Amino acid sequence: MSKQFAVIGNPIEQSRSPELHHAFAKKMGITIEYHKRLAPLDGFLASMQVFFAEGGVGMNVTVPFKEQAFAACAQLTERAKIAKAVNTLWMQDGVLHGDNTDGQGLVAAIQALNWNLKNSRILILGAGGATRGVIYPLVQAGAQHIVIANRTLARAEQLVADLQHSVPSAQLSAIGLDQLSGEFDLIINATSASLSGDALILPESLQFKAAYEMAYGKASSFLDQAQARGVANTDGFGMLVGQAIEAFYIWHGVRPELKDFL
Repeated sequence: MSKQFAVIGNPIEQSRSPELHHAFAKKMGITIEYHKRLAPLDGFLASMQVFFAEGGVGMNVTVPFKEQAFAACAQLTERAKIAKAVNTLWMQDGVLHGDNTDGQGLVAAIQALNWNLKNSRILILGAGGATRGVIYPLVQAGAQHIVIANRTLARAEQLVADLQHSVPSAQLSAIGLDQLSGEFDLIINATSASLSGDALILPESLQFKAAYEMAYGKASSFLDQAQARGVANTDGFGMLVGQAIEAFYIWHGVRPELKDFL
């Protein structure tokens, strides 16, 4: 019988995880079954426990359950502890393990584009969970200075205070979105503003060599602005594939090549 895997979320229709994991498995010569699992907003734990009780091997977690998954795990990786969110679960010797592969997915996608992260200066727009999840992997990959810009400055400052001790080799700082200026190697949009029509205008005083939009498959005013400046830019599809590859590696011990699926 095929090993059982699933992605759990609410909503879940939009998830591309099944097609990605089946494509990885086919490429690596592994047989799996991977399904979407819709959990009620107040029913994540029960749904997840049923899955593992029925012999499920691994589960991906998407919005809005990543924090609940984090709280449910008895064993966490370093990057999951720092992210305070889990998107990859597996049971080992009766113990629920959790990891967060989002940040590694972003790093892999950036490296696949040959954008240099060594000694880089990075600006991240937004101070929510998506930003928290990528700081540690970006620093591990060589980022030197990361500036977090958020509409509510206090939230960005709190994130810097929370994370600075986890990344002692890098400098973290916080600014308000109204203070955008300076020169950066890379600017990452981790807000939903560019998708909601609540467009964030990047001022002329802000200079950058490359732009990464974490969302994918939708029109983005953030990418439009990067395009208008003639700057290298991409949406978050590579990150989606990258985080899925990392989860696949945790479960199966083999790592498909990212470039084969872009």
